[in-house]
Amino acid sequence: MLVVDVLALALYIVVSLPALTGVGPHEWLGLGVGLVLLVHGVQHADFVTRLLSGHRSLRVAGRVLLDVALVIAVVVVVLSGLMESGAVLLSFGLYAEGYYFWGPLHATSAKVLLALLIVHGALNIGPVRRLTRHMCAKETE
Repeated sequence: MLVVDVLALALYIVVSLPALTGVGPHEWLGLGVGLVLLVHGVQHADFVTRLLSGHRSLRVAGRVLLDVALVIAVVVVVLSGLMESGAVLLSFGLYAEGYYFWGPLHATSAKVLLALLIVHGALNIGPVRRLTRHMCAKETE
């Protein structure tokens, strides 16, 4: 699972900088990031299930709300990116009207996603450190 997490982070960093890749690769990589984030979410769905089945607290409710907000943000970013696409849609012979709606929605939802990912990362830094230490300890045995 850590490999998917690292891949998701690396791809997100690259795709969040369209000036680095150009618009076409940004769009195609964005689809890839959406897929990797979907896999990441599915891999960690048991975490949400454990949270919901255990002791309910404000902390648990906050974590679940954050996860729901992340899923919604990813869906909106990918969907709005597709709808304003100049490369992906055209490669399928499609065109979407409403650039002046989809463009600002994509930009805003991308910023919201970044903020949510920062919070998500900060909340999960402890488990990531423990997992990394555990994996490193196994390698030295």
